[in-house]
Order: sequence, then structure tokens, then C-alpha cells
Amino acid sequence: MLKQKQFAVLFLIAFLFFCNVAATLAADLQYFLSMPEPHTHYFEVEIELSGAKKKHIDYKMPVWAPGSYLIREFAKNVESFDATNKAGEALRAEKINKNTWRVYSNKSETVRVRYKVYAYELSVRTSYLDASHGYVNGTSVFMYPEGYQHLNGTLEVKPYNGWSKISTGLKSTGRFTYTFPDYDILADSPLEIGNHEVLTFMAAGVPHEVALYGQGNFEPERLLADMKKVVEEAVKIFGELPVDRYVFIVHNLLRGGGGLEHLNSTTLQTTYNSYNTERGYSGFMGLVAHEYFHLWNVKRLRPEPLGPFNYDAENYTTLLWFSEGFTSYYDDLITRWAGIISPERYLEIVAGSIHAVENTPGNKVQSVSEASFDAWIKYYRPNENSKNSEVSYYTKGSILAQLVNMEIMAATKGEKSLDDLMRYMYDRYYKKLNRGFTEEELKEAIEKLAGKKMDDFFRDYVHGTKTPDYNRYFEAAGLRLVNLNQNSLNIDWGASTAMADGKMIVRSVNRGSGAWEGGLNVNDEIVAIEGRRVTGDIGDHLAGSTLGEKVDVLVSREGVLQTLQVPILQDKSLRYRFERVPNPTKLQQKIYKKWLQTESM
Repeated sequence: MLKQKQFAVLFLIAFLFFCNVAATLAADLQYFLSMPEPHTHYFEVEIELSGAKKKHIDYKMPVWAPGSYLIREFAKNVESFDATNKAGEALRAEKINKNTWRVYSNKSETVRVRYKVYAYELSVRTSYLDASHGYVNGTSVFMYPEGYQHLNGTLEVKPYNGWSKISTGLKSTGRFTYTFPDYDILADSPLEIGNHEVLTFMAAGVPHEVALYGQGNFEPERLLADMKKVVEEAVKIFGELPVDRYVFIVHNLLRGGGGLEHLNSTTLQTTYNSYNTERGYSGFMGLVAHEYFHLWNVKRLRPEPLGPFNYDAENYTTLLWFSEGFTSYYDDLITRWAGIISPERYLEIVAGSIHAVENTPGNKVQSVSEASFDAWIKYYRPNENSKNSEVSYYTKGSILAQLVNMEIMAATKGEKSLDDLMRYMYDRYYKKLNRGFTEEELKEAIEKLAGKKMDDFFRDYVHGTKTPDYNRYFEAAGLRLVNLNQNSLNIDWGASTAMADGKMIVRSVNRGSGAWEGGLNVNDEIVAIEGRRVTGDIGDHLAGSTLGEKVDVLVSREGVLQTLQVPILQDKSLRYRFERVPNPTKLQQKIYKKWLQTESM
């Protein structure tokens, strides 16, 4: 009897579930976007939902943008929310929490909601509208009716009068009309709207569009040729390009930089003159490579918590060191493979990443897995003490990728590399299992290729703060990492300063430095050192100091003068360079050449 009752309850639950799914699928969803007065920076949005027939419907604005791990509270920019039925009669609506508006639809066949979004933050994570163009990042503009995130729908855009172009990864169904299979795709498909320049190229058999806003000083032919090389080198790693079209949105600005990945598009920001120098140009191509590599790593091959997304709250993972850090490893390497930078320049970049991490005091405080988990509260909210308490999961993650690559190449005598790990993970967890992966599964995959247990690696370098024996790893490629500051007797002041209104102000203090030990604080005004008024470079005032002595530093702190005794300590900062080992073996030469795709060592 009990089993019959349990069965009946389960049957009822299943019946109600499928009825709800059927009702959801029967609904029709349309979005309309307009911008009649772009100089006011307001987008106008209308959402029409038909067939829901519910007592009330909740409309939610996401609080963050996937790929950028910070609660941004996009609802703060929403104004003038109202709702009507098909006949145009007003429906009661109220805001029930910070990002949710409840519409009492009274089982109306059709519900229309309208609202405005103030958009005046031009970053890759937000939206922007002015008299020259519009840029839409979906989560900051488009609400969704709760319970209908999986419903397909359409988007109709009405550009400002005189604007003739829209670039987006959404599938077009006509002039300025698009379709999407679910909210995730709508939210993940930014739009560039205006009269921007559009260039195209084919790579790996797939059309690629480059939408360029702003007057950058690039050479179109060279830019497209190099972007094509970057794309094709990335495709080689995974063996396939899982899109039938890809869009690069590029903002050329006076200031700014960075990128954000999407399923079949990306937004990149750079400065007008970034293409002027080889360093600037190769840096931009590295950004192209980084965001394009995310097409596989993150957007398809992803840690378990990064999808399906919860748009209401943080989505925590300890694996950003893999998702972002391993992508950072590949961005410079792909530009090397594409012939944009030389092997020597690439090794300079790797050495620079290592000494950047090892010179960051926070590297001994925060593990890279902790940095990943705490991205929501730390990485995007830096302060004057961040370098003393944090480490970048981008940079340190890229270094761990280097070490894993060397471990695999050494174990397989140069037959396999990190490429094989990425391909294995992509094939298994995205293509075969269609799910995210765990840290343990990543560890097992590395062990499978390296032919050894990686417990110590994960304990010491992923979850710990131990300094790796870099030369043990890079010896596989016939390289030795040399500290050029090994015998330096330079002194360590340890405080960064800047002139403000004619005053020398402390901006940051390095943990363990003389300034730290002597009690200097951020925002102190340095008035004098050893009785001499400070008017210029601090180094000039310390030039005659010797290691071990203490100097008198007169500071003004909150208007109160006080003298601090600051010890003069030895500068222990690191500055690395790679050198080739004498007489490299054939295996070392093989690994070096395969790693850097060069004919000579």
C-alpha cells in the first residue's frame, strides 16, 4: 500500500512537471530593442511573452556577466518599468527584490513589459550608448521572465536613425531581426550597433567578421592575415572549430583594454595607437588569441560550477587558474606559433611572468585555487594592499600550465604536450559527457598523460604557496632560469610614491620591505628624509645609505608630523632570464623545437 502511495505521489510530481514544461514550451517570447535618443545613453527594451497565462510573472535582471566574476548589480541602471496586457491595459507591477520585478498578469494571454536601461560604461562587461554607437552586453540590458530561460525567442533591434550596421553572433532572420534558442545565448551574444567598419576573413573553413569601432591605426591586410593565423593555430590544438560563424567586436579607444569571451564571438578593447609598435601589436594579437581560445576553454570545456549559470548570485569555482591561466599560457604561445613573435621574445614573456609572480608578496599568502574562488570579492576589487595578499590566477595559472607542459613532454619524450591534455579534456567532458569537469578529473587527466601521480604538484602549487623548482621542469627543454639580481646589493625602499598637489604621497607598501618594517602607511606624506626636504626622486635621498642602517623619515599623517625609523634592507626582488644549457641533448632539442615550433634551438 505504501509503495502504491509513493508511486502515486511520484506520478503526480512528474505529471505536474511535464505540464509545466509543456506550458513553458507553448509560450512565445519576443524582445524589442530601440535607442531613439542615444545621446541620453538610454536603451529602451520591450519584452512580449504570450501563452504563459499565469497569475504573476517575475522578470529578473542578472547581477553579473559570465566571464567576469564580479557582482555588478545591473538592475541599478533600470528605470521606468511598466507592464500591460495585449489590449494595452496596465498590469500591476512591483519590485520584490534588488533585481526582480513581479507583474500580476492575471493569466493574461499576452504580457508586455517595458523599461529603460542607462548605458554609459564602455567596458567589455557592460553596455554603452552615445551619439556615435551602441554596444549591448546581454546580461546588463535584457531581463528574462523567470521559468522561461530555456524558451527560444526573437530579438528585433531598431537602430538609431542613420545607423546601418549591427554585428552580433546571434542568428539573423532578416534585417535587424534575430533568433535565439534560449536566454543563455541571448545574454551571451553582444551587439555592436552603428556605422562601424566591418572586415571579414575565412579561417578553418569558417567566416569570421571583425567589427571595428573607432579609428585604430592598423593596416587592414596585415591585421586580417595575422588574425587568420591565430585562429588556425588555435584550431589545430582541438582539431575542430565548433561554430559556423564567429564575430570579433573591437573597440579602438583613447584608453582601455581587455576582452570578454562569448560562445561564438568576443569583444576586445584596445587603444587607438596600440598597433603602432611591435610590442603593442603583438600584445593585441595575444588578446585576440586569448579570447579566441576561450571558444573551447571555458565556453565549452568548463568547470562544473560555470554552467548552467545562476544569474542571481556568484558561481564559485577553484579552477579559474585552469580556465583563465591555461588560456593565458596559450595566448602568447599561439602568437609565437603564428610567427607574430620570435622564440626569444616568447621566452622573455615567460620569464617575465615568473618573476612577476615571484616578486608579488601575495604569492606567499594566497594559493592560486584560493585566488580563483575569491575572484568575486578580490580580483576585481583591488586595493593598495592587494599585491601583499593576492596572486593572479591568470599569471600564476599560466606558469602552472608551463610546468604541466614540461612534465608531460618529459614523460613522453616529446611525443605529447599540454595540447594533448586540452584535446582530451575537450573531447571527454564537452563532446562525450556534455558536462563540466571537477578538479579531481583534471588531476586524473594530467596524471594519465604525465604517467605519474600529481598529488605533490596540486598540494604545493595549486593549493599551496611553495615556490617551484623551475629549473627541474624547464631542463626538459634545455633551458635554465637565471636570476639576474642574484648578487645584487641594491637597497630595498619598498614603497611606491607619487606627487599630488606638490606633496610626495605613499601609494603602496610592499610586505617585508624597509618601508613595511619601518611603519610607513599608504596616504602618508613624506616630508623629509634625514632632515632634507623631499622634492623629487626618493632614490636620490637614499643614495648614500648602507644596508642595515635606519634612516629618519619625517611624515605627515592626517596632518600630524611624526618621524619614523625606516631600515635599509637588501633588495631581494627577482629578475629572470632563460639561458640554454650547454650541449643540450637530442631530446632537449626535440622538446624545445616542438614547444616553440621552431627549426633551431
